[in-house]
Amino acid sequence: MPVRAEHDRAVLAELLGRDPVLHAYQLGDLDDFFWPYTSWFRRGDQVALLYHGVELPTLLAFAAPGRTGELAALLDDLAPMLPARLWAHLSPGLDVAVARWCEVSDAAVHHRMALTDPDRLARVTPAGQVLGRADLPALLDLYAAAYPGNWFDPRMLDTGQYVGVRDGGELVAVAGVHVWSPTWRVAALGNVTTHPRARGRGLAAAAVAALCARLRAEVDHVMLNVRADNTTAVRLYERLGFTRVADFTECALRRRT
Repeated sequence: MPVRAEHDRAVLAELLGRDPVLHAYQLGDLDDFFWPYTSWFRRGDQVALLYHGVELPTLLAFAAPGRTGELAALLDDLAPMLPARLWAHLSPGLDVAVARWCEVSDAAVHHRMALTDPDRLARVTPAGQVLGRADLPALLDLYAAAYPGNWFDPRMLDTGQYVGVRDGGELVAVAGVHVWSPTWRVAALGNVTTHPRARGRGLAAAAVAALCARLRAEVDHVMLNVRADNTTAVRLYERLGFTRVADFTECALRRRT
C-alpha cells in the first residue's frame, strides 16, 4: 500500500481520535488555526504530520504499541519527500529506524504527560491575566531572559490561551499552549517559564493552574511534553495532577544525499 498525502480532516480525526492522548498534538493541528501549516501523510491507519509553522519544519510520528514497524515503513517511503533538514518528535525506536536514511542528532527523551488528576489543581492558587498582542514585547523579553530555546510563535497569542503573572508591572511568569482546539477537544501546554529572579515562588504553577482552568472548560484532554531529564518540571507537573503516559524522542534529522 503506497504512502499518500491525506487532505480529509474527517479521515485524520477518525484515525487520530482512536488514541487522543498519544495523538493530542496532531489532533490539535487539525484546527483551522493550525491546519494551513500542516502536511499529512498516511498508509492505512498510520499517520505522519509535517508541521511548517515553525522555522525548522517538524515531523510528528507516534506509533501505538506494537505498530512501530508499520510507521517506520511509512517514514522510509516518505523520506524522499521530506525537507533536507527538519526537527522530529518520534515514538521510541523510530529514531533508530529513520537513521537508515538520515543523520540523527541532538536526541533527547521526552515525557508526554496528561492531566489525569485535576483535583490537585485546587491545591494551587491560580494567578495571572490573559495575554494579548499588546503584551508581545514583554513576553519576548521574558523568553529572552528565561527561556531562549523556546517554541513560541507570536501568533499563538491569538489563541487567547496565554496567561502571564506580573510583579511590579513586569511580566515574570507565563504559561501558554502549543495547540488548542475546542473542535477536537484537546490542548497542549507549552512555553511555560519564570524569570530567573522570580523563581522559587510558585509563579509558574499558579499560571499553569489558571490556564488549565480555562482549558478544561473547552477540552477533554490537557497534555504537555517535557524533557525526561528536567526533573524539576516533571515534579511540578506531577504535583499539579499530570501523569506520564508515553515517551518519545525529540531530535534533529538531516537527510543523507
